[in-house]
Amino acid sequence: MGPARRRKDAGQEAGQGAAATDNRSRIRAFGLRTRLLLAFLLVAGVSAGTTSALTYREARTALLETAQDTAVTSFRDHAQQTAFSLPLQRGAALEDVLRDIARKGKPHPWVVFAEYGSVRASSGENPVSTVITPELRRAARANPHGSFERVVKDGVPYLTIAMPMVFKTSPYSVLPSGLVLYAVMRLTDEQVNVDALLVAARNGALPGLAVALVPGLIAARSVLRPVRKLHEAARSMGSGRLDTRIPVRGSDELADLARTFNESAGQLERSVRELREAEERARRFASDVSHELRTPLAGMLAVTEVLDEDADGLDADTARAVRLVSAETGKLAVLVEDLMEISRFDARAAELNADEVDVAETIRKTLQNRRWTDDRVRTDLPDGIRARLDPRRFDVVIANLVGNALRHGGTPVTVRLRTEERTPGTAVLITEVMDSGPGIRPESLPHIFDRFYKADAARTRSAGSGLGLAITLENVRLHGGTIRAGNRPEGGAVFTVGIPLHAEETGG
Repeated sequence: MGPARRRKDAGQEAGQGAAATDNRSRIRAFGLRTRLLLAFLLVAGVSAGTTSALTYREARTALLETAQDTAVTSFRDHAQQTAFSLPLQRGAALEDVLRDIARKGKPHPWVVFAEYGSVRASSGENPVSTVITPELRRAARANPHGSFERVVKDGVPYLTIAMPMVFKTSPYSVLPSGLVLYAVMRLTDEQVNVDALLVAARNGALPGLAVALVPGLIAARSVLRPVRKLHEAARSMGSGRLDTRIPVRGSDELADLARTFNESAGQLERSVRELREAEERARRFASDVSHELRTPLAGMLAVTEVLDEDADGLDADTARAVRLVSAETGKLAVLVEDLMEISRFDARAAELNADEVDVAETIRKTLQNRRWTDDRVRTDLPDGIRARLDPRRFDVVIANLVGNALRHGGTPVTVRLRTEERTPGTAVLITEVMDSGPGIRPESLPHIFDRFYKADAARTRSAGSGLGLAITLENVRLHGGTIRAGNRPEGGAVFTVGIPLHAEETGG
């Protein structure tokens, strides 16, 4: 790989890292601290807004009702104290009476109107008011004690009061005279005071929110400190430090959470330690048993080879027994060798002795050494593909996959070799082993590389050790590669091995 390609990959990795950092920053911007502060400010804002709104409403109502009650009471008293000669005639005398009543207006000057039949008069310039509504006129005719109404016209608030003049026939009954007096009073000063109250409520709420931010920050910090410690402890445990614990302070819910975490961490540490000890004992047992069996098995194999040579001279039953013992001894020897190989992987003692090889030629040698050169195995091996591999371990990978396909799949078995570029500048060596059998059942696919796993539960005995695919997986991983099993659409199983292609470049 050239320097330019390496610089390009480094730039891409840096860009990806920056993008990941930006994503984390965006996520943290709306993290728990921000949500706590927003929730605290929301509660404070709702409280301040509600308090301000209620205060404003009560103050506004008090201001308007005070002015309204004063005006209504004063107008009623002045109207009842004024005598009119009926039938009423429009003229200067009537207007003087109305002006006299208007001058006595409280808390602000009035404009007084009189309506009697078709007679219309006022203390102002216009005999008829544009502020008095038909609803107030109907209310005045229906209620002999008078009515009032607040009206806004052209943006100006008014209080309109209707007071019918009546004849008192008895202490408890009256008769309407037909004359109705109206008073119209501007509420400009009250509106100014109401607007001032609104501004004061708003200006008081905003500093309250700013002040509420301080206890919000303190509360968020007190809540987030234990959470942050819990996060750091969980990350530390995830990296393998199972002895991590959290200091416990106080007796609140967060302290209970810290105690629970510490108890769970202690239990996990004990369980993992017991599992590791049990795994170590099992690995040591398998390794010791394999080593102990290897020597007697070597002698047994030598004896069975001699017996196999002389089996033809024995009677049929004895020859059959000799061949059975020889076959089972061979299977046991294969199992012992596979157990020793697995033990080396478990102990991380397996080493990769890589060399640059012609991959196609290496696969052909594997097939030739096992006499798989007939029509049962077909190959698609392009020449010229070179890679750095461990020849012995790659031989085991190909032999196990082809042998497994011949045993459990259907012929012909196809071995295909190719390369592909999965990411820019990263070439991968792809080796596929396909059979023509029924394929692998879906429920068996997740366990196909497990040790001693049997896809057919009824198959209690097999020609292999049950460790072939597990050893294949470990050898592929040792090369830094991957292996996956699947089924072809046209039928049959396919095993795909992907190993990074570290071929040395030639030329200047």
